[in-house]
Amino acid sequence: MLLAAYCFFYILRRAYSLLNHLGERNMSKKLIELKNISKSFDGEKVLDNISLYVCEDEFITLLGPSGCGKTTTLRMIGGFTQPDEGDVIFMGERINDVPPHKRNINTVFQKYALFPHLNVYENVAFPLREKKLPKKEIDAKVKEMLSIVMMSAFANRSVASLSGGQQQRVAIARALISRPKVLLLDEPLGALDLKLRKDMQVELKKIQQSTGITFIFVTHDQEEALSMSDTIVVMNEGIIQQIGTPTDIYNEPKNAFVADFIGESNILDGIMLEDYSVHFAGQTFPCLDAGFGPREPVDVVVRPEDVDIVPVEKGMLDGVVNSVTFMGVHYEIIVDIKGFKWMIQTTDFVDEGEHIGIYLEPDAIHIMKKSKYSGMFGDYSSFSNELDELSNPEGENEE
Repeated sequence: MLLAAYCFFYILRRAYSLLNHLGERNMSKKLIELKNISKSFDGEKVLDNISLYVCEDEFITLLGPSGCGKTTTLRMIGGFTQPDEGDVIFMGERINDVPPHKRNINTVFQKYALFPHLNVYENVAFPLREKKLPKKEIDAKVKEMLSIVMMSAFANRSVASLSGGQQQRVAIARALISRPKVLLLDEPLGALDLKLRKDMQVELKKIQQSTGITFIFVTHDQEEALSMSDTIVVMNEGIIQQIGTPTDIYNEPKNAFVADFIGESNILDGIMLEDYSVHFAGQTFPCLDAGFGPREPVDVVVRPEDVDIVPVEKGMLDGVVNSVTFMGVHYEIIVDIKGFKWMIQTTDFVDEGEHIGIYLEPDAIHIMKKSKYSGMFGDYSSFSNELDELSNPEGENEE
C-alpha cells in the first residue's frame, strides 16, 4: 500500500514536471522550426528526417557525439548548409534558400575569427560600422555590449594580447551587437581549459538571460549541456533521440544511448513482471514504472550515485569490489555482481577485494523500452582489471 502511494506521487510529480516544461514551450512563441529535415554528404545520411522547434528567449543545446549531425543542424539554421529534404522555418517563413547574411541569425564558432589588426573596441564595432550607423550610436552600443561581456576595461587592447576566454567574450559581443534574433554557438568552449570553461558556462547563461536572445548551442560535453540549457536535444546517428529539460533527460532517459551518454549509468537486461515490479540481476525489485506488457523485456537503468552500500546480509545484491578510485568529492567503485561490473559513486570508502552488499530504493530504478542500443552500454568492465589483462598479451598466452 505504501509503495503504491509512493509510486502515485512520484509519477504525478514527474508528469507535472514534464507537462510544465512542455506547457511553457508550447506557450512560448516558436522562433525556428525544422520540419522533416534530411541531409546526406557523399551518399552518407547525416540527418534522417528530424523535426524540432526552438522558442524565443530559449537556451537550447544540441548534444551528441562527433558525427551525430548536431553541427550540420546548426549550419542549416544559419544558412551555411541547405537540406536535401524538409523545411527550415524562421519566424513563420520558409528560409531554405535565404543566404546567411540575410537571416537575422549570427554565429560564434570555436575559432573566433577576430580581426587581429583591430583592437577590442573596433572588433565589436565592426558590424555597426559596416551598416554605417552614426558614431554616437555605435559608441553607445559598443560600450553596452562590452559591459555585458565584462570587457569594458579591455576596449583599447589588441585582441592578440587577450586570453582565450577574453577573445571568446569579444567574439560574443561582436555577434550580439546587431541584436540578432538567434545566436548560434558551435562548440565555442572547446579550446578553453577546464576552469575557464566552467566560468564561461555560467557567463554564457547570464548573457543569454540579460539579452533575451535565443541561443542555440552545440556541444558533445554533457556537463555543459546540463548546466546551461533550458532544453536539450540529444542526437545520435542523424536522429533525435530525446528532447527535454536537463532534469528530465538525466532522470528519465528514453533509451540506453541517452542513459549512457548523459552521465554514468548501470544498464542491465530486465523483465517487467507487472506494473511496479521488475526482475533483473537474478532478483525481483519494486520500481516506480508501469505501462509495460506482461513479462516484457526491458533495459534497467541505475545511476551510480543512487546505489547504497550496505553489509552483505542487508543487501538486495552482493558482490566483490574490483577497484576504488578517489575522485575528490566521492569514490568511484567498480563491483562485480554475478559477472556484471557495476559502478557506484559514494562518499563511503571500501577496500578492493571487499565483499559488499548494495541496496536500491524503488526510485533508483528506471525502466526503459528495449532499443537498437540495448546491450551496448552500462557494464563497467573497462574500469576493472580486465583492461590490464586485455593489454597484456603475454599474460593472455600463459592462460
